[in-house]
Amino acid sequence: MTEQTTFIQEATCWSDERWTARVIKNEDDDGWAVSMTRQGDSEPALVGPWTMGRDKKNPKPLDAPAFHTLVKTAAEVLRRHEQQLHAQLNKSVSVGTGSKRIRVSLQIVPDEDNPHALLRAHDELGAQLGEVRVAPGLKLNADSAAVWIEGGFQKP
Repeated sequence: MTEQTTFIQEATCWSDERWTARVIKNEDDDGWAVSMTRQGDSEPALVGPWTMGRDKKNPKPLDAPAFHTLVKTAAEVLRRHEQQLHAQLNKSVSVGTGSKRIRVSLQIVPDEDNPHALLRAHDELGAQLGEVRVAPGLKLNADSAAVWIEGGFQKP
């Protein structure tokens, strides 16, 4: 049995199989706002101002070009958020010179019950030289990586 997707194309609500745009009253002033929510998400990915209609009281109706622009913008917001989260959870530095270059990475695992991080070292060909489980607050920089390498990849 297949799930059937309902497409809505109304003046204040548009949706497709992935996104719903809803024009809402702006709580901060007398204007209007639009929220973009990805299907399955509990919170909107994007909430922004929406244009007033010709009567200067009611919102401008949603249409296909506006909906597609909103989808593109909301998807970009989510993509940037994912990139920022990835950057916060994954750090790496390179230590050494020439053919003895070692890349040390720190991958934070944000587990509610048992947060930790994995400290790993790889040579230039990608072969793993060492791995150890560490505290998620470990500060990774070139100096701390060099100390770890010189210590034989033991837990810092």
